[in-house]
Amino acid sequence: MSSDEFDETAWRRELQRHRERKDDFFASNRQSPLPREERAEFDGLAYFSPDPEYRVEANVEPLDSAKTVMLETTVETEQEYERVARLGFEVNGERTTLVGYTSADGDGTSLFVPFRDKTTGQQTYGAGRYMEFETEGDIREAATVTLDFNLAYHPFCAYNDAFACPLPPEENWLDIAIEAGERLPE
Repeated sequence: MSSDEFDETAWRRELQRHRERKDDFFASNRQSPLPREERAEFDGLAYFSPDPEYRVEANVEPLDSAKTVMLETTVETEQEYERVARLGFEVNGERTTLVGYTSADGDGTSLFVPFRDKTTGQQTYGAGRYMEFETEGDIREAATVTLDFNLAYHPFCAYNDAFACPLPPEENWLDIAIEAGERLPE
């Protein structure tokens, strides 16, 4: 199958498996962010319904990563990242961009995309959400990349104050609602 063909049935099946594995991790793994006393009562994370409209192709504009940036965290510390690529895409009929980062000591194949949107603090965690994915080779050499907001998730600090989570910088604050991925329980 060519890369531009999309099998929605297979995508939905894989997304469901991903969510089940994540729920199992939260419920039973010793590295779960949930406090041990909350794990027995845990019955799964809350998610928006899967929506293939939130799976978008983004144009990759490589950024000069010679300079690192410090992202503030939820515990008033900072973490060092490199700005790797500006990702331009259309969602909900709007053209917008997000910046993808890699850890300052990374190899450029793992992309970290922290963001806020119009659901932040209402339907989703108040400090924002993340997307992370591996790329084949250096992202700076790609023309496009698929962003699947259905995989957007809350950082561990949403579940436990013991974690220091990077806050999305203003350049990744979207003026639209992304009703996909992890959400707050209703």
